[in-house]
Amino acid sequence: MSTVASEQSAFENILSIKAKTLRINLNRNIYGTFAEIGAGQETARQFFRAGGASGTIAKAMSAYDKAFSDAIYGIEDDGRYVTQARLKRMLVHEMNLVEERISRENNPDYLFFTYANTVATIDFSKRYKGHGWVGIRFQLDPKQKEYDEIILHVRFKQNEARLQQETLGTLGVNLIHGAFFKHSEPRVLLKELYDHIDKDILEIDMINFIGPSFKDVDNRLMSLQLIRNDMTDAVMFGPDGNNLLPAAVLYKKNILALRGSFRPVTKVNMDMFQKSYDIFIREQTVEYENTIVVFEITLSNLKASGEIDEQDFMDRAELLSSLGHTVLISKFQEYYKLVEYFNNYTKARLGLTMGINNLIDVFDEKYYRHLSGGILEAFGKLFFKDLKVYLYPMKDPDTGQIMTSNNVKVHPRMKELYKFFKYNGKVMDIIDYDPDIMHIFSREVLKRITNGEDGWEEMLPEGIAEMIKKKQLFQRKELAEKEKA
Repeated sequence: MSTVASEQSAFENILSIKAKTLRINLNRNIYGTFAEIGAGQETARQFFRAGGASGTIAKAMSAYDKAFSDAIYGIEDDGRYVTQARLKRMLVHEMNLVEERISRENNPDYLFFTYANTVATIDFSKRYKGHGWVGIRFQLDPKQKEYDEIILHVRFKQNEARLQQETLGTLGVNLIHGAFFKHSEPRVLLKELYDHIDKDILEIDMINFIGPSFKDVDNRLMSLQLIRNDMTDAVMFGPDGNNLLPAAVLYKKNILALRGSFRPVTKVNMDMFQKSYDIFIREQTVEYENTIVVFEITLSNLKASGEIDEQDFMDRAELLSSLGHTVLISKFQEYYKLVEYFNNYTKARLGLTMGINNLIDVFDEKYYRHLSGGILEAFGKLFFKDLKVYLYPMKDPDTGQIMTSNNVKVHPRMKELYKFFKYNGKVMDIIDYDPDIMHIFSREVLKRITNGEDGWEEMLPEGIAEMIKKKQLFQRKELAEKEKA
């Protein structure tokens, strides 16, 4: 079958929205409530329009007025309404009502669910496109005591509130259908959230699967799928492995970002982080309580060996999480795109920690040929804001010379441009580095690990070597190939 034919066949196999709603409405056991705030009752409307909803929908409501909403769900600590905390309150409250009001004795086979969303659509000035939290709390067995949950965050890209409402209604149907009929295939469920929705009009930038039915689901891998499926440009997860909403984590924060392969994380990586953080935190405009450090891995870095190796990704994530760090996975190969992304959420001081080789790449014109303004346009975006680069030195393997911002060799055409940023304080050397670890490179450590050589343990932060050995990180593929041989 040709590619076009297979794509057409796949498209024809997608259930219509009406077919999905009917499949749920005609299931005598699926029973629950809808609570929608901020964008109409678009999801419930789809179920009412399909017919047969009387056996499915116990209640559909929308507490639009803030006073009413607070009276029902309580007041959030931050006073906001379009938040994950608000969505969770809605889900728990509505499910408690279902349990209180529906007799299990008379309805022993009911599978309870509560669908909720709290959304802000595009404003009148069209400055803010709109976003929202969407979730479902449900059970797959009537005797199930601990409920399952799927919670996600969306960003709208359409320029009309009506269109955003319709998109939300379609997404809601896809989510409810997926929860009941695709829960065992979370990757498929994720893709099917976009059934009848163009990716150009909706971004999903966070999703978490929670509960007994998803005990084997690693949300970091689900996060990776959002990037791989072109659902978003960047995802973030915390030390606990759960996905975070970048907008919430980065909002109005001072951000220090360290880009690397972290394959594995080495003493050099940690020295770069610690020494640059010590400088960053002493900057006049940086507040300690309002600062976040982000370890960033680009998608192109994950593809360095060809296609993305999910186990390799998880190995890196495991090590960074064990060290207590927040990780960002992004599509931003060029640094200026990363800075633009951060600037969407904060106007506070930004810091980029990088090595000499990274800085040389930043001043390489070939990365900016696609821009009409070339490297000047990119640098305008990169250095225009309140940003500093913290430069970690490197020892020249041939001469033994220590390379810093003062003797780094950029392309001759870029020398004057480099001097401009250097003398304006945009590039700062890390001077209290550890000279005894400058020979350590992640790629060399990885080579030793995969070849079964000795001597790599001392190149890693405390506890990391033990974890790699215990969990056989970065070795599974090689071990499997040896077993086959």
